[in-house]
Amino acid sequence: MSELLLSNFALHVVLSPEEQEQVIAAVQHDTVSKRSVLLTPGEVQRRIYFVNKGCLRLFHTDKEGQQHNLCFYPENWWACDIASFFKSKKATVTIQALEDSEVYYFTLPKLEELFNSIPSLERFFRILTQNGFDMLQRRLTSSMSLTAEQRYIEFRKHYPGLELRIDQKQIASYLGITAAFLSMMRKDRNL
Repeated sequence: MSELLLSNFALHVVLSPEEQEQVIAAVQHDTVSKRSVLLTPGEVQRRIYFVNKGCLRLFHTDKEGQQHNLCFYPENWWACDIASFFKSKKATVTIQALEDSEVYYFTLPKLEELFNSIPSLERFFRILTQNGFDMLQRRLTSSMSLTAEQRYIEFRKHYPGLELRIDQKQIASYLGITAAFLSMMRKDRNL
């Protein structure tokens, strides 16, 4: 069992040894190859993922087939289309592995069982959802008000070292610019 997962829970709640054992019994493990798709639009999200190793991305594909990265999920992050998972709605986004990855996941029925037996887990996921909403608001605000260079600097602060691990085109998609412009900007400004 991943110590990283248990330490992630410990960021917001305290689990007794017995509760930790319940979590360990309920969580499942999977390895995911680079480029594997874990969720496609139109499906209902059946799992909430914790990234133990590797990196996932969440993106939207527009009518012209252009992919727009909305979020990255490196180690110690949770990945999910939250509305699809908790409300059984059809997903509008895709989740894909950018690297060979190792994930832990809960299904909603298992998570609901844990919420009933370990109330502090419901608090943990409430805080996680609040933090995700805060991150989304900041991302929207920055995309409307910051320059491409400022958005790139913010990306590097938010995802330390990720620019060394993933393709430049993935970062450019997240920033809303072309890969060529990102390359030129990084070169011209020594970023």
